[in-house]
Amino acid sequence: QVQLVESGGGLVQAGGSLRLSCTASARTFGGYSAGWFRQAPGKDREFVAAISWNGDNSHYADSVKGRFTISRDNAKLTMYLEMHSLTSEDTAVYYCASHRDSASDCFLPEGYGYWGQGTQVTVSS
Repeated sequence: QVQLVESGGGLVQAGGSLRLSCTASARTFGGYSAGWFRQAPGKDREFVAAISWNGDNSHYADSVKGRFTISRDNAKLTMYLEMHSLTSEDTAVYYCASHRDSASDCFLPEGYGYWGQGTQVTVSS
């Protein structure tokens, strides 16, 4: 069993920035693709970004492309999400996910084996 713990969420003004972190409890984290998802009230969980096991490849939802950057440090068993130019549309609970099945597309939540508990990001306008 792998535990993922997110941190870094909070309240920020529109146009501001935040950096989310996701720390895993097991070294197997470094061997799998991982990603970030978010869920706003009344909406389905949606894909935000994904990164390959070694950090060489990343993918982003169109809504965050150019504003968010995903990265990872496998030595620290940690993945990051740098968020800039935040808007009220980015308000949501953000979840990290890891151990993606290589046969599953990165934007499908069901392809990930482990999930964090989520961290709230609130952008005030």
